[in-house]
Amino acid sequence: MSEVKLHVELLSYTPNPEEVVAMAAKLCYSAADIDTLKEGIASRDQSSFISKLIKMGHLSPIEHASFTFGVEGVSRSLLAQITRHRIASFSVKSQRYVSEMSEGERTFNYIIPESIKALGQPYVDKFRQQMTIIQSWYDEWVQLLGNKGETSYQDARFVLPNAAETKFMVTMNARELLHFFGLRCCNRAQWEIRNLAKEMLKLVLRVAPNIFINAGPGCVRGECPEGVMTCGKASEVRKEFEDIYREYGGLK
Repeated sequence: MSEVKLHVELLSYTPNPEEVVAMAAKLCYSAADIDTLKEGIASRDQSSFISKLIKMGHLSPIEHASFTFGVEGVSRSLLAQITRHRIASFSVKSQRYVSEMSEGERTFNYIIPESIKALGQPYVDKFRQQMTIIQSWYDEWVQLLGNKGETSYQDARFVLPNAAETKFMVTMNARELLHFFGLRCCNRAQWEIRNLAKEMLKLVLRVAPNIFINAGPGCVRGECPEGVMTCGKASEVRKEFEDIYREYGGLK
């Protein structure tokens, strides 16, 4: 079996991200030198100040904090979605240079949608059988193309499905993350990228709670912005994110 599950890690982030954001904002309106600003910010709780910044929409200082994630156990379908967020840096496992050739009974890694699992085990087995068939097609094309490494892999990969797993690293600044969470934590987002966005939110809440304490879909901050396209479950979504803020961000 080669089914894999979502796994996300926060690999790196700007040290003291909330202090950096506060310093950037206060620098705009202060005659003090850098050392004086740094000392004053380090000695105070910046939670109310950062909350005020975000409510005012003064978001450029938040761009100074960046976060890098390692992501695996996601589909090529998800990759096509997340790379639409252009204010981000991506490094992605290459299907051109990395072989997806079978190893014994093992096929390429893939993701099984929950909707297929909900149909029952016979349908899960059917999906797996289809992945095994696709693996045989891929192996055959690698051989027909001479099994010459990248020059064979780059064209054999054309038969691989959207379900095939990919791995990537992504770096976003905090402002882009707020935008990303607003779109991708929404109930109307596709399920796989929504799951990823929620896991990423949980990770950044632990290290920068004052920046991300109200991050997520628009309905957690007011009325649903989707209009007639609303999922109609705003109260349930608010409860879900209140629980996330409480567990990962220390919301009382």
